[in-house]
Amino acid sequence: MWDYTDKVLDLFYNPKNQGAIDDPNEAGVAVVFGEVGSIACGDALRLHLKINIEQDTILDSRFQTFGCTSAIASSSALTEMIKGLTLDQALNLSNKDIAEYLGGLPEAKMHCSVMGQEALEAAIYKYRGIEIEHHDEDEGALVCTCFGISDNKIRRVIIENDLSTAEQVTNYIKAGGGCGSCLANIEDIIAAVQAETATTSARVAAELERANQPLTTIQKINLIQQVLTEEVRPVLMADGGDVELYDLEGDIVKVVLKGACGSCSSSTATLKVAIEARLQERVLPSLTVQAV
Repeated sequence: MWDYTDKVLDLFYNPKNQGAIDDPNEAGVAVVFGEVGSIACGDALRLHLKINIEQDTILDSRFQTFGCTSAIASSSALTEMIKGLTLDQALNLSNKDIAEYLGGLPEAKMHCSVMGQEALEAAIYKYRGIEIEHHDEDEGALVCTCFGISDNKIRRVIIENDLSTAEQVTNYIKAGGGCGSCLANIEDIIAAVQAETATTSARVAAELERANQPLTTIQKINLIQQVLTEEVRPVLMADGGDVELYDLEGDIVKVVLKGACGSCSSSTATLKVAIEARLQERVLPSLTVQAV
């Protein structure tokens, strides 16, 4: 018996926003859906959005899902969380936000919150006319043949959720949960990510300790470049994007977004979540990031 919170059980027994959204053919309103998973793998979700075109906001959201208690509760929670948000704000939501809204999920069920996040991205990308495969990290080398999951997707979920074991990776995206032959490869990817993160953290800490005074412009640039190269770019490249440091003016970091990131209308979320927050954490809290 899984240890579910009261919130999870409430949304399972009394799900909100279940069903589809009919296209009202209203001027200024669009209806779209995104779907992930498959019934053959045990979980599937179709997320419907009703969007105010002029304001770029979500007016309504509904879901259709095939899955367990956590899948239904996570889907229902997501529909409640995104109503009234702009599309960029919605893209800013993580699977952790969904789990926290529910008061937590059993770790073995975290993949349900990941499924909700991916369905939301799929719906918004479809609405914006962005081909999902151009953003899909599954273009990397296939690691888990049972569930069709690439090394890039595994790497991304490790970084975003600070995972440290193959079992955790399986809980989040099911990789390794079939025949188990890929578990050794998953452990190798975890070790590589941990080594890269530790190296970057050590370099940054050493620079800050050695300086023991306000950073010079050269020091800032060097540290920013290290973090972009070793921590930010791997995540962006997993989605078909990239970033390049363009200039530094005081505490304003100017970057060039490339690939999928450069053409994506959710680039504001990319700047704030994937780049600015990481630089503030690793280099200097006062840094802000702008695209040029």
